Amino acid sequence: MAAVKAFAVLRQSLTRWHQWSGARLAPLRVSRRNILGLSFRSGTVWRPSRCYSSTAEAAAAKAEDDSFLQWFLLLIPATAFGLGTWQVQRRKWKLKLIAELESRIMAEPIPLPADPLELKNLEYRPVKVRGHFDHSKELYMMPRTKVDPAREARDAGRISSSMESGAYVVTPFHCSDLGVTILVNRGFVPKKKVSPETRQKGQVLGEVDLVGIVRLTETRKPFVPENSPEQNHWHYRDLEAMAKITGADPIFIDADFKSTIPGGPIGGQTRVTLRNEHMQYIITWYGLCAATSYLWFQKFVRRTPGV
Repeated sequence: MAAVKAFAVLRQSLTRWHQWSGARLAPLRVSRRNILGLSFRSGTVWRPSRCYSSTAEAAAAKAEDDSFLQWFLLLIPATAFGLGTWQVQRRKWKLKLIAELESRIMAEPIPLPADPLELKNLEYRPVKVRGHFDHSKELYMMPRTKVDPAREARDAGRISSSMESGAYVVTPFHCSDLGVTILVNRGFVPKKKVSPETRQKGQVLGEVDLVGIVRLTETRKPFVPENSPEQNHWHYRDLEAMAKITGADPIFIDADFKSTIPGGPIGGQTRVTLRNEHMQYIITWYGLCAATSYLWFQKFVRRTPGV
């Protein structure tokens, strides 16, 4: 009995020590002779086992993290590919829009519709009118630069250019055949010629036939200053405000280049070019897709170290 009690005490001490050290115990069959040198029937004692379970759990957790990271990082090339494809569609839409505007602006001029509501679908469409100007109520859209496609193509890519600053002269025009007064952008004048007294030769008198491009009202864009009717400085086309100042109807046309006369504003100041930078975006997004796809392949498929 004393040997059995001693064996029990020793077994309890070993169990507590292995629990404290974090090790697990496993049953083991022993011989008739125990560690005390006493003979008794075969029984079970506890001894430390190898810590395979903790290692397996760590490996499983790492594999789960790698799997999540693998599919999460795959979102980068997939998103870049989607954005590149979207830019392809945008470029097709922009080219179609540019072609429509060019065909519209090159169309034969039609008489100005009597109903102003019809003009909403006629922007950039040439119209013809007959009447006379009221030079006493000129408005000035400034600062502006002269539309010159040849020079703009020549200066493309330059940090600075030699474009001269000035203003667009907007003059009320009474249409004798329709009995309405509209606003006509006669064209560009340099800053030193903004005052009417400096260009008396260009002030057209009497009835004239005029061809112009229909333009609609504008909303103020970010960073564009507010219009200043008190100073007669207009930064964007606010047709309602312009019509109220001049007593005209909110109808606006850009006079064509043929309306230009010596000493007067230079007509043809309609910009029909639209920004089309979608090809740059297509190259950027598809390039990012290709680069990130290659890195993902090296990391998770070929398992290249250091990637």
